[in-house]
Amino acid sequence: MEYIIDTSTWVSLIRYYKLFDTSSIIYDFFKRKIENKVFVLINEVSIECSYVSNGFVAKELDFVKDKKFITKTVDILPSKKFYNLLENQFCNAFQRRNLQDFEIENLTESFIKSADAKIIMTAIAEKKQGQEIIVVTEETITNNDNKLFKKITAMCSALDIKCVRLPELIKMFDNEILIGITNTCA
Repeated sequence: MEYIIDTSTWVSLIRYYKLFDTSSIIYDFFKRKIENKVFVLINEVSIECSYVSNGFVAKELDFVKDKKFITKTVDILPSKKFYNLLENQFCNAFQRRNLQDFEIENLTESFIKSADAKIIMTAIAEKKQGQEIIVVTEETITNNDNKLFKKITAMCSALDIKCVRLPELIKMFDNEILIGITNTCA
């Protein structure tokens, strides 16, 4: 089983969990899972982590920029089938109607290079090889950002790829993550 982790999840990990990780249990757990290739950190997500929210993910989790932990996606190219999926299933029809053909083409080419597209293409490639894949993202299925392409969760749903959020991921591994909370009252 492999878990491909989106930038939004790394951001949530820092914002909502790392704060309480005074013994580096969460840090060590995620680093160990990446070292063991259970959690997949793709190149495009690593790059996003370097600049999203002023790069605080990369500052807090130094391993997200360590090349030995990053999965390169340069060889993962979109197939004709993937382009068809983008055009027919993954495209927000309302947004598409408001764009010229050249704008759609530019947005499609830009999307193909994005972390979201690389996450989906990596999941498809791994699934095709018989690997069980779970995509971890904090995105919801609701389209609320007026982008041409649907969210990761909607794409995963259409491809029958399981998608979970960070609390679900942590619950899956709760026997490996033991955090003690001490009395914080003065």
